[in-house]
Amino acid sequence: MTVTADVTETLRTLRAQVSALHAELTRYELVVWTAGNVSARVPGHDLMVIKPSGVSYDDLTPENMVLCDLDGEVKEGDLAPSSDTAAQAYVYRHLPHVGGVVHTHSTYATAWASRAEPIPCVLTMMADEFGGEIPVGPFALIGDDSIGRGIVETLRGSRSPAVLMQNHGVFTIGKDARAAVKAAVMCEDVARTVHVARQLGEPVPIPEQQVTSLFDRYQNVYGQ
Repeated sequence: MTVTADVTETLRTLRAQVSALHAELTRYELVVWTAGNVSARVPGHDLMVIKPSGVSYDDLTPENMVLCDLDGEVKEGDLAPSSDTAAQAYVYRHLPHVGGVVHTHSTYATAWASRAEPIPCVLTMMADEFGGEIPVGPFALIGDDSIGRGIVETLRGSRSPAVLMQNHGVFTIGKDARAAVKAAVMCEDVARTVHVARQLGEPVPIPEQQVTSLFDRYQNVYGQ
């Protein structure tokens, strides 16, 4: 593929961003060995940048990030893309507002996924970040777009940027790759806290009206 001049600089920036964001997954202990990945949509083009398959996090560089189209076909790169490429391409095709997708097997959130149990909204931080519970998506095999279909079907009816895919792990979405990484970090944090709370007793759910109020404030007023 010959990349035209109008996307060359964008691709250079995205490759660097996606490569660097993988360090956040290891920093927050959301992945082990070569598992997990970050991807980003190329704005204005039917393209995505994603981690190569089976490459150590220490060996990731902007140059070895793989450029694919939104059918999952490699357009630039010497390495095979992540095994989640077809699933993430499906997400980008069907959720046009999504600019970044992240996949992890973070311990506490994946433990909830192994039970096919949503994480209930019992923390104000959950209301802020996820707008309610973190839902569970269906069991799906890796390799084609089945996981992507499950992600889209589950998140289309939810304010949550995170889904726990049954018996698998966490997928998060965001307006860009950094936002999707943040959602993955926050998902693991609340999964751990709610798990600890349940060891002490039954956590108290936040009423839906208050969840909506907290979510609206955080999304539209909080910060700079």
